[in-house]
Amino acid sequence: MTVPAPDQLQESLGYLFSDSTQLDLALTHPSFHNEQVYGGGDYQRLEFLGDAILGMLLAEMLFSRFPDASEGELSRTRAQLAEQGTLARIARQLGVGLFIRVGRGEEQSAGRDKDSILCDVLEALIAAVYLDGGLEAARRVVAAFFDELLDVPLDVTASRDAKSELQELMSAKGLAPPEYRLSDESGPPHDRQFRFCVLVEGRVAGEGQGRSKKIAQQAAAMQALHRLQSGEGGLL
Repeated sequence: MTVPAPDQLQESLGYLFSDSTQLDLALTHPSFHNEQVYGGGDYQRLEFLGDAILGMLLAEMLFSRFPDASEGELSRTRAQLAEQGTLARIARQLGVGLFIRVGRGEEQSAGRDKDSILCDVLEALIAAVYLDGGLEAARRVVAAFFDELLDVPLDVTASRDAKSELQELMSAKGLAPPEYRLSDESGPPHDRQFRFCVLVEGRVAGEGQGRSKKIAQQAAAMQALHRLQSGEGGLL
């Protein structure tokens, strides 16, 4: 597969590199380096640096966004946000996989869509932005990655996938899947607010609001889980 020039990726990142050297490294898997006549190296050193930068910037964002949270809550949330699955999802949303240079073996095994590789490359890209544009540039890029995830209450941010948990709970009890309904949509186009309710067995079990439908549904599912697990309202 011919890897396209990363112009579109720079647009997705919201950062234009002044020197493409670090960007090229960040997008080069070790298998490509090993199998090709290529002396430019790979992303592994950048990944190491990017992991540290990401951890610091997430800590800074959480410390600022949630002033009443305890150290334990902040630590758990940072770990959740920086886990492999979360970073891989962000990379997929950005279309990162299309631009990764991999060797033949990884090409044949769909390496560009592996969580482990996407996670590593995203961390390497953070380091590449830092080396090219400095800490403030990296801060802006990381903030854009996580802004939506952090625009919810801390207990939702730090949780696992509440929608999946609620679905699994319903299935375990032999009940129909929960139903999500949009109950309100407001605000200007650049700052929409969505409100969803989730129905369990035809009854409203939770409500949630957020800047995207996904966030609002997750918040509604989290409220429903709290109510169901506490036995509130005799929902089950």
